[in-house]
Amino acid sequence: MNFVGSHILSVSQFEREDVATVFAVADKMEPYAHRRKVTRVLEGAILGNMFFEPSTRTRVSFGCAFNLLGGEVRETTDIKASAIAKGESFYDTARVLSGYSDVIAMRHQLEGSVAEFASASRVPVLNGGDGANEHPSQALLDLYTIQNEIAGQGKDIDGLRIALVGDLKYGRAVHSLCRLIMLFNNIQFTLISSAGLRLPENYVEELRSRGHTVNLSDQLEEGIGQTDIIYLTRTQEERFPSQDEANKYRGLFRLNQAIYTKYCEPNTVIMHPLPRDSRGEASELDNDLNENPNLAIFRQTDNGVLIRMALFALVLDVVDQVDKHGRDVGWYTEKRF
Repeated sequence: MNFVGSHILSVSQFEREDVATVFAVADKMEPYAHRRKVTRVLEGAILGNMFFEPSTRTRVSFGCAFNLLGGEVRETTDIKASAIAKGESFYDTARVLSGYSDVIAMRHQLEGSVAEFASASRVPVLNGGDGANEHPSQALLDLYTIQNEIAGQGKDIDGLRIALVGDLKYGRAVHSLCRLIMLFNNIQFTLISSAGLRLPENYVEELRSRGHTVNLSDQLEEGIGQTDIIYLTRTQEERFPSQDEANKYRGLFRLNQAIYTKYCEPNTVIMHPLPRDSRGEASELDNDLNENPNLAIFRQTDNGVLIRMALFALVLDVVDQVDKHGRDVGWYTEKRF
């Protein structure tokens, strides 16, 4: 794909070569993301960070990524605080706010809403999640994490064995990740969920039509035994028709250190798009795994900054200028990246 000036709305836009391009640029961003160097390549540029649905990691990491490239961030974090609450259309909002920004990152609770907004925007729009539909930058950072985690074991993405666990029906991160991984070869998917939260059939059919192996299970222990990656998700209670309905599924699949030790291979990597639900009745990923070296959830969040820096650099066509505007930092902070 031609990244320059493009909207990033769906992983369906990407070919395998495009994924490799994003990952190569993300690698180049490492000294800047880890604050060993500073670049001002986007000095004077403005990111409109429009998050009409609750977000911590995605919103802050988009802003952090833009700041680290030298740009400035303007945020809208609540529909009630915007003119949309007064009845303004997406078209009018997009035309106005894109005049104030050089690029926009957007999240909204309705499927297709970000694409609708982008159709009227005068600047590139990056999808930060639209309802239960997609979350392309999350899928990219997840796959980047997978590649980095298994590389030390002498493995690559081709031939990956991955177990996806939990809410596979409403989890947009899972939907985008499936679509991205299917660009690779000979993937073994184990889909572990309750019958009511299974991955939508169109995704299962597409995975199988691409030649991948798909196994369905409702038992955590039997599904995680021979996998390279366990990718857990929380119950997406905000997508359910009622809280009572969501409560029926909370806490059905829980991974802790005892289960991990008994059933998993020694180097199985544990991932989660976060937030993990740490309430006692849920706890899909127990705190007793926090010191497990194969727990990659915080390496995932660090990688989110690298990937989003890469997307900004590609869309705004400054990849070759980042280092020209770079310098060593004049301060020091010890970080454990």
